[in-house]
Amino acid sequence: MPPIFTPEKPIRRRERSRLVRAWRLFRTRRPVTFTEKVQYKMLRDRRPLLVTFADKAAVREYIADRVGEAYLPDAIGVFDEADALRGLSVGEGLVIKPTHGSGAVVVVSPEAAPEARLVRPDWGWIYQHVLPSAADPDLLARTAGSWLRKLYGRGPNSEWAYSRIQPRIIVEELLSSPEGAIPDDLKFFVFHGRCEYVQVDSGRFGERTQDFYSRDWEHLELSGGLPWATPGRPRPETLDEMIALAERLAEETDFLRVDLYLLPGRIVVGELTSYPAGGHSPFEPPSFNERFGSHWTVPNRYR
Repeated sequence: MPPIFTPEKPIRRRERSRLVRAWRLFRTRRPVTFTEKVQYKMLRDRRPLLVTFADKAAVREYIADRVGEAYLPDAIGVFDEADALRGLSVGEGLVIKPTHGSGAVVVVSPEAAPEARLVRPDWGWIYQHVLPSAADPDLLARTAGSWLRKLYGRGPNSEWAYSRIQPRIIVEELLSSPEGAIPDDLKFFVFHGRCEYVQVDSGRFGERTQDFYSRDWEHLELSGGLPWATPGRPRPETLDEMIALAERLAEETDFLRVDLYLLPGRIVVGELTSYPAGGHSPFEPPSFNERFGSHWTVPNRYR
């Protein structure tokens, strides 16, 4: 396993302090809710498998081995150096992400707002959508360089797996809905190999909505902070296939959120997440936090 990455900015003392770790271990020793169990897992699960899940380049081999390469987005390249992006042709669109983080991305597509421009690279883990004409290669390279110097997850006392990933940049194909927009993100919550809930996020760079469903596609009266879609969503024709796919990818661990995109004639795996929202997912009403947690029995010790 690679050593912990040393970023340009030192990790805060409390995120590497043994005393802080001891206190957090004590505080999370009897988790009940979903968020408590995510925090329990973050502090205790040190299996290399979690590093593979978090690494956007390494996870591709895992996905290909488990379910086949057909479920992967095409990879244009994986780069150790940011300067490699200066000669990149964006064409009609592509997606650029750091391999060692989550939520940071530059999406280049013809559907971006005409006024959208890349922000200053030193703004950190940016999340942007721009036209091909606005994807300045120099700014893309500088943004990638900024990512390569940063540690995601705050350190070994928080989202540990990210501190074990060699920082790189991955460039993938642009995925589009039938209308040419950014496709909906379907997130499958899998506990002990069984999917129980599906979260659907839409309008990633526009009017965002978020809905939660049971595995039988019953809409849950749950809010994670965003409005529900109106009208409600029909049950996807390929829901059973997506659930089976998510359960196959998650069967080696106690919990995993499997993010999928549903495209015309194709299902694509977006991300495998062990630490949703870093253990701070919002639940309204709060009773759903305990309901989600009820499906998950955390082990006394991860092996």
